[in-house]
Amino acid sequence: MDLYLTSLALGGVGLAAMAVSGLAHHGHDGSSAHGSSHGHAAHSHGHDAGHAHHSSDSHVGHTKDHGSSALLALVSPRTWFSLCLGFGTAGVVLRSFLHGPLLLAGAVAGGLLFERLLVGPIWKLVMRFESSPAQTLESAVASEARATSTFDKSGHGMVSVEVDGQVVQLLGTLSPTDRALGVSVRAGARLRIEEVDVARNRCTVSLSSG
Repeated sequence: MDLYLTSLALGGVGLAAMAVSGLAHHGHDGSSAHGSSHGHAAHSHGHDAGHAHHSSDSHVGHTKDHGSSALLALVSPRTWFSLCLGFGTAGVVLRSFLHGPLLLAGAVAGGLLFERLLVGPIWKLVMRFESSPAQTLESAVASEARATSTFDKSGHGMVSVEVDGQVVQLLGTLSPTDRALGVSVRAGARLRIEEVDVARNRCTVSLSSG
């Protein structure tokens, strides 16, 4: 069995399979982010609370992380598939000119250069096109909304806000401060979202000063 052709085929098939499964996984993560963002925010709050205690060890931790990242890159299946593809390709191309140990050395060098200069940068670029986490209704807080109806005397009316590229209709309640000031809201008025009640599809708004 030809070493270089086998290596070329193994690397090509492996990289292709990883690329397809990786993009599919990123797409799934993006679609599930809507439901998990609230829990993630709570987790982030707890993480921030303990950050000060951790800061004294941050320099050592970053150094260890850098070393760990380099080691993981070295042993990752993607790196090995890339090296195999480069090794096989270089071997097939160079065997018309080189033989024996020189051919083996040239194939090894070709594999390293292939990973370092071509596949590695391209892979990083492709992975940047993963799906962005979907924005949730909570992210609309402090955003601008529009009154789609004139608010009644008790300060209630319908508002619309754009969330993740989609226009969402909510029942809006004028903030207590604006109600106390006797603020009236007509259809088309610009509003600011102060709070959001996702479960009841409602929000608290104030008249935008812009």
